[in-house]
Amino acid sequence: MDRTTETNSIYRHLEKMSVIELLTNINKEDKSVPLAVEKSIPQIEALVNQVVLKLTSGGRLFYIGAGTSGRLGIVDASECPPTFGVPHGLVIGIIAGGDKAIRKAVEFAEDDIEQGWKDLESYQINSNDVVIGIAASGSTPYVISAIKKARKMGLITGCITCNKDSKLAQASEFPIEIIVGPEFVTGSTRMKSGTAQKLVLNMISTATMIRLGKVKDNKMVDMTPSNNKLIDRGIKMIMEQSHLNYEEAKLLLEKHGNVRKSLDNLIQ
Repeated sequence: MDRTTETNSIYRHLEKMSVIELLTNINKEDKSVPLAVEKSIPQIEALVNQVVLKLTSGGRLFYIGAGTSGRLGIVDASECPPTFGVPHGLVIGIIAGGDKAIRKAVEFAEDDIEQGWKDLESYQINSNDVVIGIAASGSTPYVISAIKKARKMGLITGCITCNKDSKLAQASEFPIEIIVGPEFVTGSTRMKSGTAQKLVLNMISTATMIRLGKVKDNKMVDMTPSNNKLIDRGIKMIMEQSHLNYEEAKLLLEKHGNVRKSLDNLIQ
């Protein structure tokens, strides 16, 4: 299989470029990423529909990956509770090598063909859940083996990869393939591939949460007001939807803990 993620960069002699040339060319390459994502919206839609269906039925969403891909999944999962007010166990990110690999690479963790499924099993994973494998190359053994086992066990499986017809895509029931082409630095998939994966993860989790009713109009009414900025945002949301002034809205938010409950109480 030809991996476009490993194809030589179209740029040569990077070490001879000035800073402005480096930045301009990186930016030029980055501009192509959203266009590549756009081509895969039908694939993303198919997977999101399955995620919504399973989460509505009491299931969970798992992201599993290695290296940059694993870290991106963990970032997306960790942002769902504060943004949408959902439990921490609803969207779960798993990385090869365990939590220590979030900060420091664990050698050969991505090559372990047994550990991926073991890591999923530690969450008592079942057929109500959805597993999305994330791997730019689409060839990471840790991820592929976990997806194969999950699918065999009757779970909905998807993936986000940046190579066409990869082993990971073939193993997944609902593959998402974002073909971004060669990286600026040959093989450095933390760049365009990582950006593509981040964009798709944003789309999956945000669209899912909106369909689950976690957004009202265009506001994060279920967010956790866990810092001064979010408290202020919540107060202003309440003010927009009511006749209350800032101090009254603040007291209501303090009493009920989030915007939705505050507004529901106001209506009553």
